[in-house]
Amino acid sequence: MSAPLSPALRRIASQSRLFATLPPDLREPLLDSARVRQFGRGDPIFHQGDTALSLHIVADGWIKLYRIAPSGAEAVVGTMTRGQSFGEPIALRRAAYPVSAEASTEAQVIVLPAEALLSMLKARPEAAISVIASTFLHLQGLVEQIEQLKARSGTQRVAEFLLDLCPEGADEATVTLPYDKMLIAGRLGMKPESLSRAFARLREHGVRVRQNSATIDSVSALREMTLADPGDAWSR
Repeated sequence: MSAPLSPALRRIASQSRLFATLPPDLREPLLDSARVRQFGRGDPIFHQGDTALSLHIVADGWIKLYRIAPSGAEAVVGTMTRGQSFGEPIALRRAAYPVSAEASTEAQVIVLPAEALLSMLKARPEAAISVIASTFLHLQGLVEQIEQLKARSGTQRVAEFLLDLCPEGADEATVTLPYDKMLIAGRLGMKPESLSRAFARLREHGVRVRQNSATIDSVSALREMTLADPGDAWSR
């Protein structure tokens, strides 16, 4: 079931990677064609191999992107929460999704038909620069994710994950976590028990985790900790 976007949802969409660089005269008609869909925990949004016909922006809740290996094991390749978009490059090519997407919590997802964006690009070619910028940001995010896995300790990866959830400019924050801690562990390339140990270590740095939230006393101090050489003081 889907519905048109409310003013609040339009604001969330406007701040996403895809829409943030579009001028209002191009953005607003696209938002008119978008719809919001409700998903329950565990509901599929699309499956690996499906033809991509839409672009997605998370309005509320958590979405996981994952692949199923030939062995049957699940590999989490991304987690998305409010304001984050996914599927843009694939949808613009109308290619097959390389991953599956599933609601990890109850979620609202803004769905934009790829045809609407493609039609706009044909009518207004100058908008392509915004789409290229969006694709570049997506690529940059993947590179940063690889760097986190290769060059950061487990504790630093958890800290960076929490920092990504903090409001911009905040000096202290309380952020919402997925209910399923296994989702975070999978996203960060860790075992659940390693994630628990990392949360315990972060208490020394002003981070307190309670059920599905984390309170950070000093965002700047936590960010400084992530920049330290993991060989000096951190173990994986």
